Parts: sequence; structure tokens; C-alpha cells
Amino acid sequence: MEIVNAIVKWMGDFAWGPFSIIFLVGTGLYLSIITKFVQFRKLGTSFKLLFTHRDTKEDGDISPFSALMTSLSATIGTGNIVGVSTAIASGGPGAVFWMWVTALVGGASKYTEALLAVKFREVNAKGEYSGGPMYYIRNGMGKGWAWLAALFAFFGFMASFGIGNLSQSNSVASAVHDTFGIATWITGIIIAVATALVIIGGVKSIGRVSDKIVPFMSVAYIIVAVTAIIINFHKLPEAFSWIFGNAFTGQAVGGGLLGSVIRFGVARGVFSNEAGMGSAAIAHGAAATNDPVKQGLIGSLGSFIDSIIICSMTALIILTSPVVNMGSDGIMTLQAGNGMTYPITMAETLEADGIQFLEGAEITNAAMNSAIPGWGGTIISIALIFFAYSTILGWYYYGSKCLEYLAGLKAVAVYKWIFVAFCLLGATTKIDLVWNLSDAFNGLMALPNLVAMLALSPVVIKMTKEYDKKQKEKNK
Repeated sequence: MEIVNAIVKWMGDFAWGPFSIIFLVGTGLYLSIITKFVQFRKLGTSFKLLFTHRDTKEDGDISPFSALMTSLSATIGTGNIVGVSTAIASGGPGAVFWMWVTALVGGASKYTEALLAVKFREVNAKGEYSGGPMYYIRNGMGKGWAWLAALFAFFGFMASFGIGNLSQSNSVASAVHDTFGIATWITGIIIAVATALVIIGGVKSIGRVSDKIVPFMSVAYIIVAVTAIIINFHKLPEAFSWIFGNAFTGQAVGGGLLGSVIRFGVARGVFSNEAGMGSAAIAHGAAATNDPVKQGLIGSLGSFIDSIIICSMTALIILTSPVVNMGSDGIMTLQAGNGMTYPITMAETLEADGIQFLEGAEITNAAMNSAIPGWGGTIISIALIFFAYSTILGWYYYGSKCLEYLAGLKAVAVYKWIFVAFCLLGATTKIDLVWNLSDAFNGLMALPNLVAMLALSPVVIKMTKEYDKKQKEKNK
């Protein structure tokens, strides 16, 4: 078992290591340049398309709006709460800045993924549309690259069980137990049944539920977060000072290196918005549209909504909280409700010294409780429930399409019920090895996708130029 754990650790370190992070951000920057930063110059158009194409009758299974909501249902998850607080704890407040940078260049990656997904998608035996990296690798790069497409599909299928299921159901069960005292097995059964009722209807059912859950949970969380930030408005300048000051110094996080600030900010940013990983492209491949560029513009909103808006809300809840402070040594501390003061940075060092520290959702809970006493923790727990459940639905669709590519539709019929069973398993059992494996596969998904996006970038350049030309002629 030690050998297996060592291999898994190596896979995870490689998947989320410096090379992969540079590859992800570098590809996003390159795509931003060749599209003339389409994610910024067409931001208004993207939002307009999002709301004006909901009832389109064009080819596809779900509306462009539903496609974005389905992709967001998978990306807006525990990473928006736990991931942000972990980034701050591990890399310091400056990690938030690098999370923003990742999201900004990631918009071009999302644009490219959605465009290629619609351009090279197929219709399966059931008459449903199937798209994503495996299809634009095979159909765009050629059958000689089918092995790379299969590799992506395998990584995506494996990741669906951990990142998309076990860890999410466990987060929901833990939050419900801690907040409401309900046994984890009861929550597990409820999650499994709720998931089965939705996924049995396929992508259209997932799209309909995502249409309702994602906007509701996002808007509700933003309202609560803004309320907490307004309550502590006087600390907002200091919060931004911490973010920008620590982003460019080598003394961030108690004497840590600048590299750790960048690494954790970028890694958690990518983990949250999934830009460049190719997963969102699978949802966009089902969109009812005949214009790949328009869907690409809608897809580019994914990083903006997930990281620039939702993740920023969590970061500012924490950094504007009066119970969070930073010492001259760069160590951040949080005063908990029990009157104790806990460090929330340099966790590994502190743990080695036997010092108790706070991490993950505990940090966000404590910060929110300071703004909204008595209700803050409950609000965060409820948010976690909605965020995690929506992620389960989105990742089921991703996993089913990856398996469909590898083994056909009959295999998906079996996978559906195994996935439901894993919801109960995840809620009641902590399986670190499976989670670590899935975390590694989640990161490994990006490598085949990034190669494909770079190889097919001439297609993206050509289609973007043609769209821009048509828009100019239309506006004359």
C-alpha cells in the first residue's frame, strides 16, 4: 500500500506541479493573445448571448444557457469555499491575486474549449450530441491522435468518482452533520436518491435542474457575502492591501517564498474554475447552437463567474473579517468563537510543531460567524450543500460522456447506478487513496486538452476572425 500511495502522490504532484501550472497558464495567455483577449473585448456580447439564446431551436440537446449552467454546476463547488480558504492558508492573501490572474487568462481557454466542442461534436446512437476534448482531438487532430483522446476520456471518467462524487458527498454529509446533527448515512441516502432522480433523465434533466440551482445558489451566496463584506467595509482597503502586497513579495506567509504564493493561487484557481482542463467543453458540446464562436463566448464566462465573482466573495469574507489578522511576521491568525486564537497559515510547519490550526471551511465559517453571529456557519454549510450537490450532477454528465467515448452507451447505463452508489459511499466513508487518485486524474485531464487546444489554435484564430469580420459588417 505504501508503494501505491507513493505512486499516487507522485501523480498528484506532477498533475498539479510547476510544469502543469505553467502549461495551463501559458496556454491561456497564448490563447488570449491570438484571440486578441476575446474574453475581455467581448464580455458584454457574451452576457447578451447568454440570455438571448435560451430558447433557441438550433441543433443540440440543451440551450446555450443550460450548457453554461451545467458546466458551472460542476465548477462552482466546494473549491469556491474550501479551496479559496486553503489557498489563503497555504499561500497567503497574495494567492488571491494569482487566482484572479488564472481566471482572467482562463477565459480564453474556456472560449477555445467551448468553440472546439461545438465545432467537432458528434451525434450518438440515441440522437444526443457528444462533444468535448476526446471528440475535438479525434475529429480535429485526426484519428492518429485517438490514443490521446482516449487518455483524456479515461482521466475524466476516473476523476468523476472522486472530485465529482466522493469528496462532494462527503462534504455535504459532514456539513449537514456538523450543522444539523443528521447522521451521515441518512444524508448519503438522500443525496443518492436526489442524484438518481435527476440523472435518470439524462443531460436535459441535468440542464433543467442546473438552470434553477446554479443561478439561485450563486446569487444567494453573493448577496450573503456582500452583506458580510459591507458589515466589515472598513477593513476592505486593508484586505486589498494584503492581497496585492503579498502577491509580489518573497516574504509572504511567514517568510515563505513568492513561489508558494503563486503556486497555491494558480493551482486553486485552476482547481476551482477548471479552465484548460477540458471538462466544461463536454457540457458545451451539447448546446443547441450552430455557431461555435457564440458558444465559445458564452463559455468564456465560466472563469469570470466562478473565480472573479464567487471565489472573490469568499476571499473578501475572510480577509475583511475582524477576527482575521496578520502579524509583522506574515503569519495570519483567526480568533475563533471559543476565544482562542489560531494560526491559519504555514499549516504543515505548525502541525509538525504540534500547534493546532484552522483550515478549509473552518476558516470561512469563523469569518462569516463574526459578521453574522449565530447564522454565519449555517449559511456556509447550506452553501456547501448546494455547491457540492450541483457538482455531483455536472460531473456525472462528464463521466458518462467520457465512458460513452471509451465503451459505448451500454456501459453508461451501468455507470449511472454505480455513480449513485458512490454518493452513499462518499457520505459515510473517508477513502483518502481514492480521493487522491481522483485529484491526480483531475489534473491529468488538462494535459491532453492543452495539447489539443494548441494544435487546433489555427482553427480558433480563423473562426474568431471570421466572426469579428461579420460583426463589423453587421454594425456598418
